[in-house]
Amino acid sequence: MPNENLKGHLAAIMSNIFYGLSMNITKSLLAASWITPLGYSLIRISFGLIIYWIISFIAVKEKATPRDFRIILTAGFLGMVVTQISYTVGLSFTTPVTMSLITALIPIAVLLLSTILLMESLSVKKAMGVIIGISGAVIMVLQNRGGGVSSNNFLGIVLGLVSVMAQAVYYIIIRKISGKYTPVTMMKWMFLLGFIFLSPLGIPEFPQQRIFSPEVTLLPLLQIGFVLIFGCVLAVFLLPIALKQIKATTASMYNNLQPLVASSAAIIIGQDIFTWDKFLALILVISGVIIVTQSKSREDNKKENTPKS
Repeated sequence: MPNENLKGHLAAIMSNIFYGLSMNITKSLLAASWITPLGYSLIRISFGLIIYWIISFIAVKEKATPRDFRIILTAGFLGMVVTQISYTVGLSFTTPVTMSLITALIPIAVLLLSTILLMESLSVKKAMGVIIGISGAVIMVLQNRGGGVSSNNFLGIVLGLVSVMAQAVYYIIIRKISGKYTPVTMMKWMFLLGFIFLSPLGIPEFPQQRIFSPEVTLLPLLQIGFVLIFGCVLAVFLLPIALKQIKATTASMYNNLQPLVASSAAIIIGQDIFTWDKFLALILVISGVIIVTQSKSREDNKKENTPKS
């Protein structure tokens, strides 16, 4: 089993590296005006829709119950519409470093909402992790509350936080049925719902997509290809592979790779500079997430080892 366990760890690592790099590449496409936020969202949703429906016709044939189907559609609206729009538009206003730090707060947001909505217990250690992680977000907000360029950055942070909250609710909703169906079955309907909602917003902007014009060069085509193939398809496929071999809490720890990958790449290619506030926010956010996920991991182990009467 050690080889299987190693496969799970490698799958989680590669998935989060792809997600982290996709932030930098998406920002590059948006900053160069090769594509608009809504146009990018629609292209990404359309590509995922085609891939998952092809796979479902070839290999996966499942039918969800009416109740579970409603849950899938609700989760799809949150995960594919609200999250996608707020994340992409937010990224157009802020930097990959800042956005990656915000998205790293997802485990903390899931814990908070689970405590509020599902009345799950909140230990002292978890509460400390939440406070430490949120402190990092507060530093980012306070450092970008002024006018001018920073006001756009502030708007990007707010939209990033909206994306995090929507994705946290998505995780809470979808985990109720995630064990019943394959990822393909759930994703094909989520992508379809996302396509239905995003089409009226994205299609009118298609004339503005320079990536489809004769002036397009090889680089933006390679960039959009990377995001679609690695960030949209492979990263999503690798995560279920990881979850089959390692615990969900262990897999979630690898989410901390995203801000590290995005930050390193952004600094190397000149998309951002790593200021003291971002460094402090990075330390606080990752520390908070580690405390929260480790605390949850210990609780899960206790439950598994508790003899059933």
